[in-house]
Amino acid sequence: MTTKESNSFDFKNYIINKVPEKKMVTIPDTDEEFEITFKELSWSKRNQLLSKSLQFSASGETQFSADIYVRECLKEMIIDAPWGNTTESFLLQIDNRLGAALEALVPQAYDDVGERADAIKKE
Repeated sequence: MTTKESNSFDFKNYIINKVPEKKMVTIPDTDEEFEITFKELSWSKRNQLLSKSLQFSASGETQFSADIYVRECLKEMIIDAPWGNTTESFLLQIDNRLGAALEALVPQAYDDVGERADAIKKE
């Protein structure tokens, strides 16, 4: 029987950076740039926001709201920005250009869905 050394796995390699980071965001249509301070979402927080974005019908079917997911992620991730707090009210006022630039910061909700769909089609 082979035993692994107890030091072979370092969980610290999988801990997100808790220190907020500064990031430059560029609006593609205008090339205007601004700086924000943001934090990464933990695996658990991302799952909480995914759950919040699911709506259940009376028959038990689920529907995913990308709108809810993106807005909740942005409110959670953006710590400081030129507009102050990233609130629901702010997000409902912005145009497509700024919205698209901010949406690029949000982790994909289901990053492996396309791969799974392709695998199912091949079967």
